[in-house]
Amino acid sequence: MFLAVGCSSGGDGAGTAAGGVPVVAKGKLTTCTHLPYPPFQFEQNGKVVGFDVALIDLVAKNLKVEQKILDTPFENFKTGAFLNSGECDLAAAGMTITAERKKNVDFSVPYFDATQALLATKKSGVKSLADIKAKNKKLGAQAETTGESYATGQGFNPVAFESSDAVLNGLRTGQVDAVVIDYPVVQGWLKDKTNAAEFVLGDNINTGEQYGISVKKGNKKLLDAINKAITDARADGTYKKLYEQWIGPLPQGTS
Repeated sequence: MFLAVGCSSGGDGAGTAAGGVPVVAKGKLTTCTHLPYPPFQFEQNGKVVGFDVALIDLVAKNLKVEQKILDTPFENFKTGAFLNSGECDLAAAGMTITAERKKNVDFSVPYFDATQALLATKKSGVKSLADIKAKNKKLGAQAETTGESYATGQGFNPVAFESSDAVLNGLRTGQVDAVVIDYPVVQGWLKDKTNAAEFVLGDNINTGEQYGISVKKGNKKLLDAINKAITDARADGTYKKLYEQWIGPLPQGTS
């Protein structure tokens, strides 16, 4: 293992990390994400933290570089635009592995089993998608996410919000009566007493989703480094520690 010197003459140009892994910025592992999306990535005391951030820090440590985070629009993750343009080395954003996305990017091994959840205002009387149809209520979701796709597939035309913060604000302000979004995000929201008093958790929707970290098509060296970090973390207990720190108790049968 070694820390290689940057390939360009400029101090901020591209470089090579330990193991010969190319990086777009010398001494950095540049991560594209979309903020906020707690507990996976969000700002806390002026610093971006979360489960995804902690996992990529493991990769960066192995490569003997530091993680650098760029906040980018979520829709670009489907196309791999920021990876192809050389702005980022990888994308980590609580992103579900799908066949459509695989056409544009390469994914790591899955690092998180995800389910969707329905969260509704208590005054709406909604606890299920069936209730929304029966009561003619408004449903919302975060734009370009699998939650939005699931709702659309169930025959709804959800109000699309740009970010998870906007989704929550949509509930608070009455723009929608309920939302479909990743369950861990809902878990985080309901830890706040104000949210817990105002909203109710409805259906937990198992869609069989798994999150992955994406890289530019063909970037095998970086993909191998990411897969090794995830696999090693599962084996040595680090994954469990980080999961419990950022998300909660690790489900039975998960390591």
